[in-house]
Amino acid sequence: MHTASNPNIAVAIAAPDQAKAAAVPRIKLSSHGFCIDHPDPELGEQLMADAMGVADRDAMHGVLKQLVKASVSGEKSDEINLSFMISMVKNIKPRDSVEAMLVAQMVCVHVMAMRCAYHLANAEDIAQQDSAGRTLGRLARTFPAQIEALNRYRSNGEPAITVQNVSVGDGGKAIVGNVTQHVSVIVSNNNGAPAVTDAPMVSMPDRGAQEHEPADAKRGAQS
Repeated sequence: MHTASNPNIAVAIAAPDQAKAAAVPRIKLSSHGFCIDHPDPELGEQLMADAMGVADRDAMHGVLKQLVKASVSGEKSDEINLSFMISMVKNIKPRDSVEAMLVAQMVCVHVMAMRCAYHLANAEDIAQQDSAGRTLGRLARTFPAQIEALNRYRSNGEPAITVQNVSVGDGGKAIVGNVTQHVSVIVSNNNGAPAVTDAPMVSMPDRGAQEHEPADAKRGAQS
């Protein structure tokens, strides 16, 4: 038995006691624009603002308007596509206006990439294949860059550095980062191979001197 999804009913995949709290009101589209479909308009706007990660009504409506335009399919906005985009924004959980804008861009890039994938699969000639393939490649490279930008913003711009199993000998110094002198750390990796050590530099004797030293000593002994 197959059932078709009803675009007018929001379904939250959550426990029954969490479904009501997790539900986000749907957007109702019309020829005049859009509105938040909720019996309590004020509560509906608050729920949508929380989902968008913004603090005021103007920012919420601005992000929604941009998502409505990006959801266009066949020269008109698509409620199902728009609901998917809003759901993805909510699941990523933007925490401020900067994250709200970036997450909205991420969702739009994903939707556009999927459209390009569809056009590529249904291309009728080489020109269409090349155009869709190039655009899909650019969008596919943009999406992970946006994820990295979001992660860096959430970590205050500091990249995460993980160092495991650091062992420093007596008198040595452990330095993590770029250095301008000959220093190093004993760091054991997964296969147990040690890295460079912070041992003092020892000058190697000249091989030529080693070769002539026995002969010179022998001549001195004979004399």
